Amino acid sequence: MSKVIIIGAGGVGNVVAHKCAQQAGTFTDIILASRRESKCKDIADSIKQSIGVVIRTAQVDADKVPELTRLLKAEKPFLVINVALPYQDLTIMDACLAAGVHYLDTANYEPLDTAKFEYKWQWAYQDKFKQAGLTALLGSGFDPGATNVFTSYLAKHYFDEIQTLDIIDVNGGDHGYPFATNFNPEINIREVSAECRHWENKQFVTTPAMSKKASFTCPDGVGTYNIYRMYHEELESLSRHYPSLKRAQFWMSFSDNYLKHLEVLENVGMTSIEAVEYEGQKIVPIQLLAKLLPDPSTLGSRTKGKTCIGTVVQGLKDGQRKIMYCYQISDHESCYSEVQSQAISYTTGVPAMIGAKLMLEKQWLAPGVFNMEQFDPDPFMAAMTAYGLPWKVVELDDFSLDNLNLNDVNLDEQAST
Repeated sequence: MSKVIIIGAGGVGNVVAHKCAQQAGTFTDIILASRRESKCKDIADSIKQSIGVVIRTAQVDADKVPELTRLLKAEKPFLVINVALPYQDLTIMDACLAAGVHYLDTANYEPLDTAKFEYKWQWAYQDKFKQAGLTALLGSGFDPGATNVFTSYLAKHYFDEIQTLDIIDVNGGDHGYPFATNFNPEINIREVSAECRHWENKQFVTTPAMSKKASFTCPDGVGTYNIYRMYHEELESLSRHYPSLKRAQFWMSFSDNYLKHLEVLENVGMTSIEAVEYEGQKIVPIQLLAKLLPDPSTLGSRTKGKTCIGTVVQGLKDGQRKIMYCYQISDHESCYSEVQSQAISYTTGVPAMIGAKLMLEKQWLAPGVFNMEQFDPDPFMAAMTAYGLPWKVVELDDFSLDNLNLNDVNLDEQAST
């Protein structure tokens, strides 16, 4: 069986649908479903016009388990590719269990009323999926996703033991707006505003959001950018599955303009997730802000520049210390010319298709709940190159890493565990 249902018709859903349709020999029946079927139909029309493949569409509310279960039982897909909101992960997992369908997502669960994202809620489904003989593949995007696989690939081929990990996500794209987010505004702002956590000495250390900064020069002429340490979910799974890690950090680039706008919005309460009353109605400020900001799915036609995302791993090989950097560079305009989406959606959507393909081919299929690094990285890495995300591995020296200022912790940080 090679029928899949893609849930979510935003920028990433558009990319996943296009890339699955390009592999029609593997994905022989594709259904794109969302609360607003009109968005699905627009994507389906674009795919038919561009590559001549017909995909079907459906209307479904992913918050409602019975409704989604009915769709899954009626269609009987092999796999659900969840690119909806992280708030909906658990309801979609419940529906997959009820209908006997495998599951894949790109981001871990986050409660709607708490700005906190962890794997504990989804890891708790381990026994349910194992007993049902179903696979749940978590975080098959880029970060998390490809960055997890980069780490496991380096660990497999270049090290006997990995000791430190730095994931560096640089977006050098410019969309021309004073302030906009490259994916769902509500999720993006909640993520950036959250307290930072990094792994050090076998525990997570908490520091204020965006309180550690470094300058990073991307390879291959992408440019030099300010990067800030923040929490990201792959740190939780990678620190668990690689207990030899002494430290693991995640870094993301932000322009001064983005940070200034975000600071002002935070100061006036527009990033709050607490409902306020306005003219007799309850309004959540961050949800109103998300409605006012440009839709990320519309940014592709105006975004120029490149992304550079990768992992720097330090460790031991044959008793000698070495530092390896695995990275991938994508061009926003090239991504748009292929699938009418900017590179942020593209670099998330392609790994989702690849993870799904490996599950359909039974290369990545086992009962239970899994993170990306728990499977063999080699077929995924080969597929990245084949399907639009070519990558490189280079060796760094101590000067290169020290010059990034990634090793030390600021003395004035008031860290708590």
